[in-house]
Amino acid sequence: QVQLVESGGGLVQVGGSLRLSCAASGNIRTIYTMGWYRQAPGKQRDLVATITSGASTNYADSVKGRFTISRDNAKNTVHLQMNSLKPEDTAVYYCNAAGVTYYRHEMVYYAQDYWGQGTQVTVSS
Repeated sequence: QVQLVESGGGLVQVGGSLRLSCAASGNIRTIYTMGWYRQAPGKQRDLVATITSGASTNYADSVKGRFTISRDNAKNTVHLQMNSLKPEDTAVYYCNAAGVTYYRHEMVYYAQDYWGQGTQVTVSS
């Protein structure tokens, strides 16, 4: 199986910056897309940014120009640099790995996606 562990959340003032990191572990062969989603209280979980193994990125309109996603394929890690943070960025941020192949008992398996446990980001005004 595959586990995702996030780090880097916390409390920051408006206009500040935070960097989130997520590390995927397990007998991983490939991960097609890694990304970040967020969920504010009482709202659905929404896409923030994704990046493919070929470095193609996709951002929510609300974070374009402020957030940057990056990835290290060799280490199975993904990072989200968040600048110019706003109160509306406050949410629990979840790491996602999609299109995962992994080894188990000398065979290769496919899993649609995995989720991390989430990390809280709070932007105070």
